[in-house]
Amino acid sequence: MIPPFGETRPVAPGVLWLRMPLPYALDHVNLWLIEDGEGWALVDTGVPDRRTRALWEAVLAGPMQGRPLTRLIVTHFHPDHIGLADWLGRRFGVMLETPLAEWLYGRMLALDGAEDYVESSLRFYSQAGFSGEMLEMVAGRGNAYGARIKHMPAHCQPIEAGQELVLGGQRWRVIIGRGHSPQMACLHCPALGLLITGDQILPLITPNVSIWPSEPEADQLALFLGSLDQFAAIPDETLLLPSHGAPFRGLCRRLAEIREHHMERLAETMAACSAAPISAYQLLGRLFPRQLDEHQLFFALGEALAHLHYLAGQGKLRRLDRDGVRLWQVV
Repeated sequence: MIPPFGETRPVAPGVLWLRMPLPYALDHVNLWLIEDGEGWALVDTGVPDRRTRALWEAVLAGPMQGRPLTRLIVTHFHPDHIGLADWLGRRFGVMLETPLAEWLYGRMLALDGAEDYVESSLRFYSQAGFSGEMLEMVAGRGNAYGARIKHMPAHCQPIEAGQELVLGGQRWRVIIGRGHSPQMACLHCPALGLLITGDQILPLITPNVSIWPSEPEADQLALFLGSLDQFAAIPDETLLLPSHGAPFRGLCRRLAEIREHHMERLAETMAACSAAPISAYQLLGRLFPRQLDEHQLFFALGEALAHLHYLAGQGKLRRLDRDGVRLWQVV
């Protein structure tokens, strides 16, 4: 049974599923409480808004029975995962534990007020094929992450691939995923048969894999697909605890479905680029044939670019620069 926002459901002995709301089309994020001695270890935090803070107050007094946080672990730097890390960390005197690249990226974006941030974004989206009106929207958005995340912990305890965290007397091995974020921390506990997947493996949707202005030449899809290989050895009966959707089983099947999805998107991208050179923005209508809100637009464009970059890296597409716009064509 899916717990209402701010309530919990057990998924294993000493492990609770907690849901918090999100102000997006994807309307929730899953957090995980692990009973840890005199208190609770927490994986991910929710967004920093009044509603989520109010729900946290109820959780602290209710399901957590007034017991403190002993550990604060964050899978990656996105606002729905790290947004309340500073607030909870200060409240309980615990240090943020997350991969170093995730903390660095989030800390950088939270503090970045430099003028060249907007300049870089305008250049990036202009090359992708945005119109003048859309570029005005880019300038108006500025640093959307910094506008949302006002407080980021000033320090962290880095966690790394292969490291074992002892939570609630059980060992949880850190597995690092790539592509959706720099170093997504997934946590595997063989003794409990659990895998906290973060956004790396989701039950019904695929995580956004995007190219962003900060890394305009990256091949994030290659990183994402390559990092899926390390999950293949995990037993298929393992219960997967994703950041969105409900816990589920069938890891092998889901990994195959995710790969198949991207192979289909790559085929669609090849077909779109076969007739004449097109921009990343023109590709959106083929990959995302629906109305996109502003929030979805930037993620969709980033994902279109990720597929273009992957195919270019495979030698299947070439890039043409015309009047400041990057066009893509089948080789």
